[in-house]
Amino acid sequence: MACENNLVVKQIIDLYDQISKLESLKPSKNVDTLFGQLVSTCLPTDTNIDVTKMCEEVKYVRSNLIKLCGEAEGYLEQHFSTILGSLQEDQNPLDHLHIFPYYDNYLKLGKLEFDLLSQHSSHVPTKIAFVGSGPMPLTSIVLAKFHLPNTMFHNFDIDSHANTLASSLVSRDPDLSKRMIFHTTDVLNAKEGLDQYDVVFLAALVGMDKEAKVKAIEHLEKHMAPGAVLMLRSAHALRAFLYPIVDSCDLKGFQLLTIYHPTDDVVNSVVIARKLGGSTTTGVNGTRGCMFMPCNCSKVHAIMNNRCKKKKMIEEFSAIE
Repeated sequence: MACENNLVVKQIIDLYDQISKLESLKPSKNVDTLFGQLVSTCLPTDTNIDVTKMCEEVKYVRSNLIKLCGEAEGYLEQHFSTILGSLQEDQNPLDHLHIFPYYDNYLKLGKLEFDLLSQHSSHVPTKIAFVGSGPMPLTSIVLAKFHLPNTMFHNFDIDSHANTLASSLVSRDPDLSKRMIFHTTDVLNAKEGLDQYDVVFLAALVGMDKEAKVKAIEHLEKHMAPGAVLMLRSAHALRAFLYPIVDSCDLKGFQLLTIYHPTDDVVNSVVIARKLGGSTTTGVNGTRGCMFMPCNCSKVHAIMNNRCKKKKMIEEFSAIE
């Protein structure tokens, strides 16, 4: 059983102790340094550590650390969104996204999610919902700018100030200002309209503990259209100290298609599932929709590239028709 006697886990606990004593998690030299060290420590995937089998003390640390990471991430996005939104009126904030420290990671993650979505879809989605978009909705922006130039994006966040900042980012862009819509609401209060989206993204930090995450997934399952795609962020190995894990058993009412575990500096794993029911070739509103790989949940295939191409870990779930 992996516990605090593991050297890497000891390092993570030490960083947690330092982070938890900070007076503020807003961006500063000390905050940036500590979280940078934490991310670097948690990046390695060549470990047999299973966070779900750790002792209660480490589980407690992990639970609190995920919340601290979420709070710090919110402050970081708020900080840079405010800077970008305050640029002179003749400047487009989207032309300066590179100032955000993790912009390159979002470019990689957006490309990864688009490629994985394309593997399970026969059409380009017309409407996408992103739940938990935050003050800097980089996933929606990256997908809209570089991969889905004709898709409408509806961004949901519980924080009205976050939506104000996010809306300011795209308001000066002649394209995205017409294709980005922001809704201020708790996802659990969003019912009508969720069945209008071809794809629904659930942010990693919506539901920062297992109970809250499952509750959000169950709500989406109840209100999404049959055949619509749910894309979630998860975490693997030590990276689960940074973000919550989504297990296959959490996806009741969905057909699990793929779990992708990056091994580079993209921290989040990607989970893709399809809402059960209806035709796999008919999308929302009766339009031609997603076609999905046949699946048999009794067979789980873990695929890793050879060493010279070792960029990913994939689990495919297939169900015999």
